[in-house]
Amino acid sequence: MAWKEVTEEDGTGMVHIAPGCGKEDFALSKIENLKVVAPLDEAGVYLPGFDWLTGQNVGQAAEAIVEDLKKRGVLYYAHKFTHRYPECWRCHSELVFRLVDEWFISMGPVYDKPYGQVTAEEKNKSLRYRIMDSVKTARWIPDYGLDRELDWLKNMGDWCISKKRYWGLALPIFQCTCGSFEVVGGYQDLKTRAASGWDKFDGHTPHRPWVDQVRVKCSKCGKDASRIHDVGNPWLDAGIVMFSTVMPPEKCYTPDKDRSGKYRYDPSQAYPANREYWQQWFPAEFITESLQGQFRNWFYAILTMSTVLEGRAPFQCLLGHAQVKDEKGDDMHKSAGNSIPFDEAAGKIGADLMRWVFCCQNPVINLNFGYHMATEFKRKLLTLHNVYSFYITYAKLDGFVPRGKSLDKCQLTLLDRWILSELNLLVREARQKLDQYDAASVCKRLEAFTEDLSTWYVRRSRRRFWKSESDSDKEAAYLTLYTCLETMIRLMAPIMPFWAEEMYQNLVRSADASAPESVHLAQYPEANEKFIDQQLSQEMALVRKAVSLGHAARKDSKLKVRQPLARLLYKGEKQKDWTVVEKYQDIIKDEVNVKTVEAIDDPEKLIQYRAKGLVSKLGPRYKNLAGIVKDKVPGMTSEQVKQLMQDGKYTLETASMPVEVFIEDMEITTESKPGFSVKNEGQDLVALETVLTPELLSEGLARELVHKIQNLRKDSGLEVADRIGITYSGDGELEAAMKGHDRYIRAETLAVTLQQDGIVTGQKIEINGKEITIAINHAQT
Repeated sequence: MAWKEVTEEDGTGMVHIAPGCGKEDFALSKIENLKVVAPLDEAGVYLPGFDWLTGQNVGQAAEAIVEDLKKRGVLYYAHKFTHRYPECWRCHSELVFRLVDEWFISMGPVYDKPYGQVTAEEKNKSLRYRIMDSVKTARWIPDYGLDRELDWLKNMGDWCISKKRYWGLALPIFQCTCGSFEVVGGYQDLKTRAASGWDKFDGHTPHRPWVDQVRVKCSKCGKDASRIHDVGNPWLDAGIVMFSTVMPPEKCYTPDKDRSGKYRYDPSQAYPANREYWQQWFPAEFITESLQGQFRNWFYAILTMSTVLEGRAPFQCLLGHAQVKDEKGDDMHKSAGNSIPFDEAAGKIGADLMRWVFCCQNPVINLNFGYHMATEFKRKLLTLHNVYSFYITYAKLDGFVPRGKSLDKCQLTLLDRWILSELNLLVREARQKLDQYDAASVCKRLEAFTEDLSTWYVRRSRRRFWKSESDSDKEAAYLTLYTCLETMIRLMAPIMPFWAEEMYQNLVRSADASAPESVHLAQYPEANEKFIDQQLSQEMALVRKAVSLGHAARKDSKLKVRQPLARLLYKGEKQKDWTVVEKYQDIIKDEVNVKTVEAIDDPEKLIQYRAKGLVSKLGPRYKNLAGIVKDKVPGMTSEQVKQLMQDGKYTLETASMPVEVFIEDMEITTESKPGFSVKNEGQDLVALETVLTPELLSEGLARELVHKIQNLRKDSGLEVADRIGITYSGDGELEAAMKGHDRYIRAETLAVTLQQDGIVTGQKIEINGKEITIAINHAQT
């Protein structure tokens, strides 16, 4: 017979049919009405009736069958053929197809029409379409999870609910010898209908062998019916979790618990008997599992059960996450040696860090987990720990206690108002994102805010914490930083419960015994709208962009930030927005270390254009002249390249003849003119004037000296507030920088004295190829 599964690409074009030994073969037998023979028992051994094969294991019979065919003279040709073959994913044993009777829940017919055209009457005859209706009542994350589930429902067969195993969920199906069967509805129903064996079952769980002792009366013939030997598919049991596990806590046990101590499930307190309590918890607000693994297992099971019982999805929102792979993106397996047990990972890097790694990941993308990538996440969190340690150190030093203090009574600086605005924007967004089950966005915003807090607020506010006198400005700085840290701890507590608790106890409870006993008993933060200043946040973002471009320009010119420069020039795409640069020029001057900040009208005064021929374009166009053009183009002047850009073409003079070049054949780049370093982001441009005068060089040396002296302080083990005395001797330029910037150096290093001495026993330091010896000592104040 002809069969579409036979192809000319593989084999002889002719196959034998064994309907009892293959899925496709069995399907063909149903179409062609072929007889089905199932030769194997549960152990893969040939059943009686198969002559000399009876009792042999199927895995060892192939060679014996070939030999038998040879003996009988009917073997035409035999050889070993490499092909795909199913195996156990765990132990890699070969699998065989065995045809057995199973129990199914009918999913109903598939109609040859779009889902939207299926009528209500047709849906009543096909459970799959009613489940599709249920699927659409819930939100799916990601969106394509909904389409995948709908596709599965449309194409799947009937649901096989039985398994040929001993231990498992005992299917409550009782089959009579007359051919009829009955489904028992539960414990009480079985007790009522039991004809015999109840005394042997009572007191045991509904598993084999105890439940198999019970017989019920057949409603058709009156004979005793026995339970089928099959157990249920595990997903059948998992599919009723939202019905079987919800009971009032105080009524979860039978009344005899105080007398016997036996805790028993009380069906009178569960669904469907106690719908009033159950409805308070149904449908679940949120469930999550692997989309790849569960869209045709657990998700499908609970949707089927809930559709049949309640006509809707058992959840409001489902998050189907991707998978966890190893750091190379490969599946983790013990056999491959790349699996990481949870206990091992929790011991090495900590459970909280693991939570943070998982929550930072977009859940719809596979996570390549490993210890190396975890180190990078730990580095980011270390920034928060450093800010926290900074506050603890200086607050303890100054005796600052936040209890009883209010930001409303503080004279907040511009920087205070900015970070508090950013904090409350963070809180507002965190609540919105978590309401949408988007933990990854919250984690990323927390990381970004931590960076802002550390590299902008704390760094720019250090002198407020360092100054010796305690005044209202210092108190405002402490209270602002405390508010940021305390709020962040509460924000991240659901994600990193242990670390958040440790910081909370040290930061909050140690200073205020009346505070909630645990961070997990404190209220989750709510945004204080009066502290949100969108305009200030936007202006500061632009200022930080200008600073970032300035630092990038310094990096290009290999000039350290400690080296002062004369000017920063800027031009914005939206110049109206960039007028705020003038308003915040003091911040920019301090951050980039320049003397002035100026707007420019024509950035082309600072840059020059360069052209390079694209080899892939020059060859086809110029043939033999391609090499000459390629060498000639880089020598074009900036004005010539500008002309090329304006006209789209330019005529080059070569030794042999004029050659016309075209803009589409060129790669155009810009570079800074001598004396400037230019950096742009789109149409926003910042330039630094890099010419160094003697005064600028001297100030740069002074800043380098401060940096070296601060390192000496650290290496000497001095406390942050200790005063010192400094003596020095060395290169004339370095000595001159010490004298010329005496006040600045003493203020920065907490030096009481700064003296030049002919002979100094101290640390020899090199700066820009020049040497100076510096000695520091602890000074009394």
